[in-house]
Amino acid sequence: MVTSRTKRADDPAAARLKAIERRALRPLRTAGLAGVLATAMVLPQSFIVGDSLGALVTGQSALLGPLPAAIAYAALGLFRHGLDGLGGRIAFRAAQELVAGERADLATSQSLISPFGAGSILSGEGAALIGDKLDFLLVYLTRYHTAAFRARYLPLAILLATAWFSWAAALILVMSGPLIPLFMALIGYAARDASARHLKETGTLNALLLERLNALVDIKLLDGRDVMLRQFFASADDLKQRTMAVLRIAFLSSTVLELFSALGVAMVAVYVGFSLLGTFGFGTYGSAMTLLQGIFLLLLAPEFFAPLRELAAAWHDRAAALALAGELAEIDTRPSTAILGKGRRVMPLSGAVQIKTHDLRYCPAPGAIISYPDIEIRAGDTVAVTGPSGVGKSTLLALFAGLARAHQGSIQVCGADLADPVADAWRRRIAWVSQTPHFAKASLLANIVGSDEQRDEPRLAAAISAAGLEPVVAALPRGMLTTLGETGSGLSGGEARRVMLARAFYARADVILADEPTADLDPANAARITQSLLAVAGAGKTLIIATHDPELTAKLGRELRLGCQV
Repeated sequence: MVTSRTKRADDPAAARLKAIERRALRPLRTAGLAGVLATAMVLPQSFIVGDSLGALVTGQSALLGPLPAAIAYAALGLFRHGLDGLGGRIAFRAAQELVAGERADLATSQSLISPFGAGSILSGEGAALIGDKLDFLLVYLTRYHTAAFRARYLPLAILLATAWFSWAAALILVMSGPLIPLFMALIGYAARDASARHLKETGTLNALLLERLNALVDIKLLDGRDVMLRQFFASADDLKQRTMAVLRIAFLSSTVLELFSALGVAMVAVYVGFSLLGTFGFGTYGSAMTLLQGIFLLLLAPEFFAPLRELAAAWHDRAAALALAGELAEIDTRPSTAILGKGRRVMPLSGAVQIKTHDLRYCPAPGAIISYPDIEIRAGDTVAVTGPSGVGKSTLLALFAGLARAHQGSIQVCGADLADPVADAWRRRIAWVSQTPHFAKASLLANIVGSDEQRDEPRLAAAISAAGLEPVVAALPRGMLTTLGETGSGLSGGEARRVMLARAFYARADVILADEPTADLDPANAARITQSLLAVAGAGKTLIIATHDPELTAKLGRELRLGCQV
């Protein structure tokens, strides 16, 4: 996040916001043009009022009679209202489509949903970003963008109309008008920094709340209530301070804005008043100022500042949008993992199980390359993938599952290239046991049997026994009906991994891809899991296991030791 008070051309937040705007530039420009034309109706309306009042006071004939003047004024007002509503509707619809598109992109972003957890964010932060923070773009595009379009053209048009009758009144506007954008910019940079800190604190508090809700059972068991409350109060106080900082800047900028606009209008009013009284004899073009001209200038003076005031009022919307764009730009730079397939439910891939790789390479980050040897795995093989941490064992399993896309080389499964058309069908034949367990917010039973509506009770009991889950189920408050959070609330790391193994055993998949299945387990449970895996292999299933466990490696039929080239 850029916090420098000097605007830089390479500001990623500004560039990201510009990229968002470009996606709906035409409708936003149309809406801005409609707003400009609507507000420009103040020029003929002011002239009609000045002409009618001037004729009424001086007794001279007006250009339009009372009834035609009233009809013209009302017609211009209706036209102005219609144009303003049309522009607002166009801007709102375009902004809604943009926000919906950004929300959909984030909801499916590979940068947020990585099989390895790389670049992922906490669910609370993601929910705050997708659900709440993106709405700042809606306000920015509908308010600030339209206000900026009006401020770009309307003050100039009003200034030219004022200068037509009085160069002195135009000079007053020229001197007082630019002070508003100047102070607005100075305060705006501080507002942006404060908004960025406020948005970050909001996401942190949401993430903390979700984490603590998922861990309520553990907090109660560990008697961590007081610590949890202190954390909540500290985060809430930080958020309150951030909010008050944003409000202080908002009130300060509004005060400065109103001060200079009021001074500008007052100076024009003083000049017009003394000119009509005959005290001032300068500022016009050879003749004294008439009442029509004076009323016209008085009506235009507030309208000159109105677009600038509207822009200043929406300046904080821009600050919030820039802070949000900074978060989006930071997410764009995170490492992403392209998942093969569409996640659709299709028929399993046919053919005998076989996995073959050729010249396989994967780039986890710019400048880093993981090279794999050519591999061939047949049905019934039991393979231990070993090597030091960071060598690419988990990545290889993810490549086999289609949860990552190779940057070079090929993978063949069941005689077909592992690509988008076959990835979903291939995944119907495999079971994935991740090193970092994640669950659906459902019961333990539902997390094991999945979408199997007619579950097989003997097979379920066998899967639970094979994973050593009987004591775990007995200790849960509602047994198999206990609801799990996304990280397995109420379960230890080893217990959560055993639940995933139970699901793999229940699924009776042809291939089990397991990442460190015996990690975080005591020796007795590790030996039990090893025996269960070997029993599955004895039934003709294929095991591919990434592990550091030498005992598990020794009992598998083959060891694939990886090396890494960076």
